[in-house]
This record gives sequence, structure tokens and C-alpha cells, in this order.
Amino acid sequence: MKNILITGANGLLGHQVCQDCLQGEHKVLGLVRTLPHAPLSGVTYLPIDLNGNWHAENLPAHADAIIHLAQSPNFRDFPNSALEVFRVNLESTAKLLDYAKHAGVKRFILASSGGLYGTSEQAHTESSAILTSGKLDYYLTSKLASEMLAQNYSHIFQTTILRFFFIYGPHQSQNMLMPRLLNNISQGKIITLQGVDGIRINPIHVADASAAVLASLETKESDIINIAGPDILSIREICSEMGSVLGITPTFDIQPGEPAALIGDIKRMREKLHQPKIRLSDSINALLRSK
Repeated sequence: MKNILITGANGLLGHQVCQDCLQGEHKVLGLVRTLPHAPLSGVTYLPIDLNGNWHAENLPAHADAIIHLAQSPNFRDFPNSALEVFRVNLESTAKLLDYAKHAGVKRFILASSGGLYGTSEQAHTESSAILTSGKLDYYLTSKLASEMLAQNYSHIFQTTILRFFFIYGPHQSQNMLMPRLLNNISQGKIITLQGVDGIRINPIHVADASAAVLASLETKESDIINIAGPDILSIREICSEMGSVLGITPTFDIQPGEPAALIGDIKRMREKLHQPKIRLSDSINALLRSK
């Protein structure tokens, strides 16, 4: 049994990770902005707003691992929410890393983004070049900076950086990709594609993403690992799958240009953490039921 502190415990991934940690008989402390309406039995919740002036003195004296999943819900709202994104993604990471040093933490797991690589025709490995800071938006710049902060502590405790690619699952925020596409198709809205098929991605179901996070608790060395799904799909293919379940033919507006791709190579994930099993085509009904 490990004492695990999880930030963003109310989020899509955080909620699933809390559930899976309990299944593994770990003791879970969930940091949340507000207490959940339906708390998980067995999770101790600690309301701390990472966007506020919080102090590590409010955290327990000891923890075995930290899983830092929190992000600002306003991550797209630049420049209006720039300081909030900074405080949640960077300031809170710095505070948690410093706390980890004093609390005897052995593993620090940080959620980052596959968006750091930018688009390419080839799948990105962990050694692929990332975009230069001038080409990253504010949110991704904060993610890159938080990775750099965490790596400075790798000689003190194990740091694992997980670069997620398009997580989806039931009860996801409606402004994220999969719920947006479902809503647009069901409402008969036109979906814009770059090129004939649109961008190609390999999205990952939240259950597979969580399994990878938990496996990170057992690895033996610091690492950076892509976390993505088993299938590479274009936006047209995703919409066609959704339309088939809905009984609606999607309407597309094809814009000129070559379609981009943002694909994570998951060889290292498969070898070290988890083999993703859940396919989007098998998940659409569950996504619809959770709307």
C-alpha cells in the first residue's frame, strides 16, 4: 500500500486514477478545487485551489507518490486566464516538487501533453523534437516549463512525465474534442476538415490512460512516455463512426491544405506501462449515455 496524493482528482482522468488506486488498495488523498457531489468512498479529499495562495503546510507530512494531473479549466483562454494557467501548471508544480523533497516522496508523476511535438506526418517518439517556445501556445509553454522543473528533481526522486494524446471518456467536459464532435453531429452542425479527411490522431480512452498512470508507480527509473491509443483515426473516420451510432450522416466543410497529424508512438508505453485495449468504435455508445 502506498500513500498517494493526486491533484485534479475531480477531473476525467483524476477520478479514474483515484478509482484505480483504491482497487490497488492504496491510500488516496485527492486534491480538488471543490468537494465532489459524489465522492468516492475511500478517497480523502482536500479542497485546495491551485490557482490561489495555497501552502504546502496544509498537505500531509509524508507521501509515497504524487500524481499531478490538475490543469486550469481555462487553459484555452489566453491572455485573460494566463496567470491562472501559470499558477496551476507552473507555480503549483514547483510547490509540489519542493513539498515532495520534504515529504519523502519516491515518485512524482506529471501529466504533460503530446501537443508539445506539434503536427507531423510521422508518429512522434519520445526523442522527437518538440516545438520551439516561439511556436508553442501559452498552455503548452507552461507544460514544457513544468517538465523542465520536474526533471531537475530526478536525482532526488523518480520523475515520470506522461505526454497524453487526446484523452476521452464518459462525462468528459463538453468543450473537449470527442464531446464537441458528438454534439455537432447530433445537432446537424457542419464539421470543418483540413483536407479531405482532417487531422489524424490516436486518442486514448480514460481507462487505458489511468492504467498507464498506475503502472508508472512501479517503474524503476525516471522517464518521459507518450500515452496514446491503439488506433490512428482521421477526424472524418471518427465522425463517421459517431454518425453510424447516431444514425446521422455528418456534414463536412473541406478546407484546402494538407491534413496534419498528431500521433504518439506508443512503443515505450507498451513495453514499460500498458497495452491500450479500448477502441473508440467500442466506446461511442457509452459516451452518448454519459452526455
